[in-house]
Amino acid sequence: MNLLIGIDDTDNLESRGTGYRVRQLANWLAENRLGVPRGITRHQLLVDPRIPYTSHNSSACMFIETDHVEDVWEASSEFLLRESASGSDAGLCLAEWNSINAEVIAFARRAKLEVLAISEAGQTASRSALRLAGLTGTGGGIIGALAGVGLRREGNDGRFLWLPGLRELKGRYRIDEIHAKANVDRVCTLNDENLSPETLIDVGEWARPVLRGGQATLFVEEQNHEWSILPKDRVKNLSN
Repeated sequence: MNLLIGIDDTDNLESRGTGYRVRQLANWLAENRLGVPRGITRHQLLVDPRIPYTSHNSSACMFIETDHVEDVWEASSEFLLRESASGSDAGLCLAEWNSINAEVIAFARRAKLEVLAISEAGQTASRSALRLAGLTGTGGGIIGALAGVGLRREGNDGRFLWLPGLRELKGRYRIDEIHAKANVDRVCTLNDENLSPETLIDVGEWARPVLRGGQATLFVEEQNHEWSILPKDRVKNLSN
């Protein structure tokens, strides 16, 4: 079964961020043979002084294959209760891929544009039969956790923080090697041009595919007859 695990607001100003915690959780679930994590995405939500957030108001979402839904929920809850920073308002959402409906996706889109209420997140999840829980503090992280699930399911928002092999990818590779080594679905230009599998790409030290059309998409550009991935600032702009 394909599940999405949305997580938000596990940190404080002194701790590591939510993205780091979700990568830890992915390792923990894999080590305990509860599932096979396939990717983690970061999703930027509205930045507004009325919203309490630590630094950027982004949430994270893990895609995982598992036959142990109940165990994944219990293990994820236990992990976040143990690892979330003091003063955090951690939220957790778990949803089967095919159960994420249009209402959840609409809520997620609004979370990028509007200040939303904790109560509305709970009601949306309840109507859609998704699991959603506030684990620490006010539980306000349920808004971002639910939004992360909706945005990941829609497939056109955010960037990948982790894919199997992605963070080990540094230097120059052929496109077919990038697919094989880092589980990247697509390498193309901003004009949607696909390149030959033999094309050599300089991926530098910060390869972060963007989520487009449901695929992990690495955008590249040509300069002086050499191909490289887009600079970090442009990737961040594309994925926010």
